[in-house]
Amino acid sequence: MMTDDFPYPAVDRFLARRPRPPRVLALGEPLHGVETFPLLRNALLRGLVEHRGTRLVALESDCLKGRLVDAHVRGDGTALDPTMSRGFSHGWGDRPSNRALVEWLGARNRGAGANDAVGFAGFDAPMEITGAESPRAALRLLHGFLTDHAPSVPHPWERIDALLGDDVRWTHPRVMWEPSRSVGDTADARELRVITDDLQRLLAGVAPRYAAGDTAGALRDAELGARTAAGLLAYHRVLAETGPEERMSRALGLRDTMMAENLAALADRERGRGPLLAFAHNQHLRRGVASMRMTGVRPAWSPAGAHLDRALGPEYVVIALAIGSAPHLGIDAPPPDSVEGRLCAASPEPRLVSGGELARLRAGSGDLTARGTDDFAYFPLDPDGLDDYDAILFLPRLAPPPPGAATP
Repeated sequence: MMTDDFPYPAVDRFLARRPRPPRVLALGEPLHGVETFPLLRNALLRGLVEHRGTRLVALESDCLKGRLVDAHVRGDGTALDPTMSRGFSHGWGDRPSNRALVEWLGARNRGAGANDAVGFAGFDAPMEITGAESPRAALRLLHGFLTDHAPSVPHPWERIDALLGDDVRWTHPRVMWEPSRSVGDTADARELRVITDDLQRLLAGVAPRYAAGDTAGALRDAELGARTAAGLLAYHRVLAETGPEERMSRALGLRDTMMAENLAALADRERGRGPLLAFAHNQHLRRGVASMRMTGVRPAWSPAGAHLDRALGPEYVVIALAIGSAPHLGIDAPPPDSVEGRLCAASPEPRLVSGGELARLRAGSGDLTARGTDDFAYFPLDPDGLDDYDAILFLPRLAPPPPGAATP
């Protein structure tokens, strides 16, 4: 039975057994849009904040938009509704669980000092499955900081603005399927990549002067803008390529690289505090190789978790959420020889699978088969990918949450 504080006590015991605390604790979900998963994230965050000093939660949402949510929960006076509508991507602002999270963060931070406030961040790139944003907003952040703080800026904004042109040309809804729609390999885009590289290097040169004190936050925003602009321009360049499977693999890999860079920067900012809690799809947070089925192709790429594992080693810890059955989602009971089937047979209770139980599951993975699914959005556990996770938060049977169940 799940108690109100589940899964924190189990995660706390799991972390206590590890030789060192994580800097990034990642919780992944097997599919998006199921309220149970982010509600468990909220409960885990509450325990981490109270007992382990966590002061930042990062979601798979637009890294630039997330700054609006962070300002709100730190008390900038912005109303909740516009924060939810403008501060999230992928439609996440409509989710009751995310609204509950933002409300809890705001209430928790009232009266807290700046160093004790719990912050919010998005770590996803500004893109959807159908394409990516114009690099305008990211370049504006970068160029604006340099205009205010560098002795001189070699590229005037008027030139950048002219090269960007109308943002609509960067965001055509068919660009993911029609490479000819992409502007990523035009002369304008190529010049923008050179300019962005120049500005990044200029920022790196002046950064030490502004890394502390009142300018530290603005510098972090400028560095975020630099990473995002460079990543978006590279992504748009890939979208101009024509080989379908390689194109998709490279595009998905670039997105995850941007995610990893953002999380690494956030972890560096939080050094000396409790673990940063990151929440995203399992496919982004796993180690190893990620893959997915798309029409006519099956791209594979290195996910954000693989990059973070390389950068942080044992200080990156990832827990995968997994489910046995969810009849209301069309997910029936798992086959007995699947990973989920074995876990269901072992116990009917929701639990954190780690230590000896996970080791035995890994040792017997050769006898397990991959669970099939017709749902492109649902990713069952892969018997060959169990080493990609440090623990599994397993829910044998997922029931629809009752109305009004979103609590912080």
